[in-house]
Amino acid sequence: MSKGKKLGREVAIVGSGMSKFGVFPEMTTRDLFVEAYKDMTHSVDKGFDPEDIEATYISNFSSDIFEGQCHTAPIMADWVGQIPKPATRIENACASGGITLRQGLIAIASGVCDVVLVGGTEKMTNLPTENVTDALAAAGDTLYEVNCGLTFPGLYATMATAHMHKYGTKPESLMRVGIKNHENGALNPKGQFNVSIAALMKSKQEKALNKGTPVPEWEDELAFMKDNAANPVIAWPLRLFDCSPVSDGAGCILLAAGEIARNFTDNPIYIIGTGQGSDHALPERKDLTSLTAVKVAAKQAYEMADVTPDEIDIAEVHDCFTIAEILAIEDLGFFPAGKGPKAIDEGLTRRDGSKPVNASGGLKSKGHPIGASGIGQVVEIWNQLRGEAGPRQVQNVRVGLTHNVGTTGGSGVVHIYERRN
Repeated sequence: MSKGKKLGREVAIVGSGMSKFGVFPEMTTRDLFVEAYKDMTHSVDKGFDPEDIEATYISNFSSDIFEGQCHTAPIMADWVGQIPKPATRIENACASGGITLRQGLIAIASGVCDVVLVGGTEKMTNLPTENVTDALAAAGDTLYEVNCGLTFPGLYATMATAHMHKYGTKPESLMRVGIKNHENGALNPKGQFNVSIAALMKSKQEKALNKGTPVPEWEDELAFMKDNAANPVIAWPLRLFDCSPVSDGAGCILLAAGEIARNFTDNPIYIIGTGQGSDHALPERKDLTSLTAVKVAAKQAYEMADVTPDEIDIAEVHDCFTIAEILAIEDLGFFPAGKGPKAIDEGLTRRDGSKPVNASGGLKSKGHPIGASGIGQVVEIWNQLRGEAGPRQVQNVRVGLTHNVGTTGGSGVVHIYERRN
């Protein structure tokens, strides 16, 4: 592959941390951010002086709606001791985290900064569900999507049915994405849902037995996923377990210029490729089975990194809905268009498969606090490439990728990472 544009200087991740993702009624965005920052500081092997940080970039989708708090960045910077240095909030819907990382990367690659703090935080769960739905809808096209009554489950259901019509995709393939990601998430102590579908089935059966009510008999996980009582339809073909949850959480990344990275750690993770693209709202697209913004971003990132999709050892992709993971593994070139479902069915994206995807549990199981989701993906790749992912560790990984999408693909951002030790 021909080499694309290169960064002006090398940039490495030298620290990474996150809060637990979940539901925390007693915490605010700043509390979550401080938890993630503290976790990040413990990950910097050789330690660091917070005074070395020259700028802070904060990913946050909508603290103004969720908490009535605008101007988030300087507040986060204040709570981790970074005043009076510059602090900037970045919002690109669900792609906010990945695009915030890109801005921090550019700040260092340009020579403006040597050390940058990149963080993401979101507090979503204190609002009633209907208000959360309204807040999320603000990221869609309010004229042509929202006013037509489409929520995000409805929009992604539209994409799913288009994929089914064009390629013959079956609902079972979507279900297998959820099953896989819950198996992975059960091994992630920072995730919102630390339970596999098999364990959840057993729990429901035990509860029914203890209550003296009829005990459901499911043959396997797929049977559970097809049960309308256990897994109701939200927007066909998407069911409850096809949808990521409403979540609270935060993440932090410490970036440093390549020439000083080993002052912080003997095992930095280098960012070798970055790309970003945009697209029309869903009603204007000619093809609903692929995201142009992702394809554009992936092409840029692959060319900058001088790698092919076959060379990616592990990936964290934006599975806000199970169909989104299928679209991602096709748009990223891991599998041909229309062949993503077959790859899922054959187990190729499992942790022990040929192309491990979402070993963290993904947004589906780990949780989706919007501003923190893209940062959480980077935390997982950092842990995986350093061999520090515990029981969900994927073996022999050197090159990783993160894929973060805003709304239905209006924004797409891809990063590629490399371990050199």
